[in-house]
Amino acid sequence: MPVRATIDGIGSPAALAEALRGAQYLADEGLATAAYLALALGKPLLLEGAPGVGKTEAAKAIGAVLARQVIRLQCYEGIDASAALYEWNYPRQMLAIRQAGNDYVNIYSDEFLLERPLLAALRNPATSLLLIDEIDRSDLEFEAFLLEFLSDFTISIPETGTVRAAQQPVVVLTSNRTRDLHEAIRRRCVYHWIDYPGSELEAEIVMMRASSVARATADAVVASVGLLRNEPLAKPPGVAETVEWAEAATLLHSQGNPWPEAFRRSIGVALKDQDDLAYMAPSLAAVLPGEAA
Repeated sequence: MPVRATIDGIGSPAALAEALRGAQYLADEGLATAAYLALALGKPLLLEGAPGVGKTEAAKAIGAVLARQVIRLQCYEGIDASAALYEWNYPRQMLAIRQAGNDYVNIYSDEFLLERPLLAALRNPATSLLLIDEIDRSDLEFEAFLLEFLSDFTISIPETGTVRAAQQPVVVLTSNRTRDLHEAIRRRCVYHWIDYPGSELEAEIVMMRASSVARATADAVVASVGLLRNEPLAKPPGVAETVEWAEAATLLHSQGNPWPEAFRRSIGVALKDQDDLAYMAPSLAAVLPGEAA
């Protein structure tokens, strides 16, 4: 693939970061650079990181910046090619045959084809972004199949022929790193690890996403979430939980609850696992935000 210095009006990592900010996503220099290079080099972008750090949101924001529809393939254990590529609508095919009687009907035309994400992206490469979400949840067989797809961006449909992308689609893969991905997948991608944002950046995210929250509240919530993430929790709060906790506590405070109580009563917005809540119960007061403006 030829290198393109400018992609859809984006001519540098800094320009991409600014455009992402306009799409309400604050990207640091590392993410903006990796995403820009993936676009410029025509390679998939592989984003790894803990759940809740914003990998999927990054892909959606890139799609928004490029004015492309995000076609999402959510991976799971046992996913197979039919769930990712296409299926024939067998009931409609049988109905068409019965209704046609002795007349000929082409049951392998597009009206009977159920597009799945990979085929949809191949057919619309200029207007879509393919998001392969949580690839680490799939098994090795599906990963091998996906590797072949990413190599040539073609799909062979035995009944109709080969579908080849007119141009290479924009592809973003995400992984929570619950298992190691095949080295061949990594070699085909531009890689970036997304960590939890620093306190200043996370407070900015809260202020951007939750307009009713005061800056002091955002700072207090970010500090408390940082303490929670240092605990051995099954489901540490992600960035979305930080935003939601700040919003929830602000709402309760506006209804007459003092600040520490507003944070305590809304803790279920931040911690969403009963074992985590039980573990933190004896020491919860020590990590709750105190007075917040």
